[in-house]
Amino acid sequence: MTNPSLLILAGDGIGPEVMAEVRKVIDWYGAKRDLTFDVSEDLVGGCAYDAHGTPLTDETMAKAQAADAVLLGAVGGPAYDNLDFSLKPERGLLRLRKEMDLYANLRPAQCFDALADFSSLKADVVGGLDIMIVRELTSGVYFGEPRGIHKEGNERVGINTQRYTESEIARVARSAFELARKRNNKVCSMEKANVMESGVLWRDVVTEIHAAEYPDVELSHMYADAGAMQLTRWPKQFDVIVTDNLFGDLLSDLAAMLTGSLGMLPSASLGAPTANGRPKALYEPVHGSAPDITGQGKANPIACILSFAMALRYSFDKGDEATRLEQAVEAVLADGLRTADLIGEEGRAPVSTSEMGAAIIAKLDASL
Repeated sequence: MTNPSLLILAGDGIGPEVMAEVRKVIDWYGAKRDLTFDVSEDLVGGCAYDAHGTPLTDETMAKAQAADAVLLGAVGGPAYDNLDFSLKPERGLLRLRKEMDLYANLRPAQCFDALADFSSLKADVVGGLDIMIVRELTSGVYFGEPRGIHKEGNERVGINTQRYTESEIARVARSAFELARKRNNKVCSMEKANVMESGVLWRDVVTEIHAAEYPDVELSHMYADAGAMQLTRWPKQFDVIVTDNLFGDLLSDLAAMLTGSLGMLPSASLGAPTANGRPKALYEPVHGSAPDITGQGKANPIACILSFAMALRYSFDKGDEATRLEQAVEAVLADGLRTADLIGEEGRAPVSTSEMGAAIIAKLDASL
């Protein structure tokens, strides 16, 4: 049998720094767990524009389509702010999501006990938090037509169209229900059915899919604005939240800050299963390219490492190994090691990006 394939797109800013620590983890699994990947690398974002004049070449796109999973670091930076919209680094990421049809974005919000005090909420509210937001990623207002800025009379008008089909809603709802069956068996669907027709259709389709295919899963509905309020009031009431592209963008960032640091949070973007049974998949940390700390060894590699853990779980059916890696991260944090973004106590010295990676490898060794 051939090894599963990984395409690494480290990208811009701190992307290459955090991805270097992921490579060490990948190598550890090959050496210590007989879990070897065929790894290739390429460019995306600003670095791809610098090299090729485009944020994602057709050749790189073809590699992503052929890989079993894609690991991405971060894209963007101030050097590219004045580029035409079509050439901005983020367009490379959006092209990957669209052409790979990665319709289900999984954003976990997990608060490690050692970091509960870093949340802006009280420790008893967020301690032990473990929720999953499933965001529809390839339709909705970010992709709907018509769109653009037009002149009407003497003023400009900006237009974006919220559009969903039944099938687009149904497939992301199934993803949420399937995830819930492996967790605490609860799904809360969030929309704005009180003021938006797309929300009415969303609620109808999710309800129909639930009744026909997942009656064993507990389903509730909530308006997205009320959901935002409840996430800050008592987030542990939720297990899996499923919502559309726009609301998912907002709610997942809100949930991210419940945990205390964007540097801690991974994500997965999944599509339909391919011929080998694995889904089309892209894994990336939630944080950005952080140009202000690039090259200084200050970046937190944990989100990118946990993104690889998600790949182990959702692309390669290695849930036990994903848990091993997650527990190694938790053990390092419990020991008190912190990168600069997690320093809150006076007098505590931060560890560097590579030191954090080495500590996680040491905990993996200790797990054997």
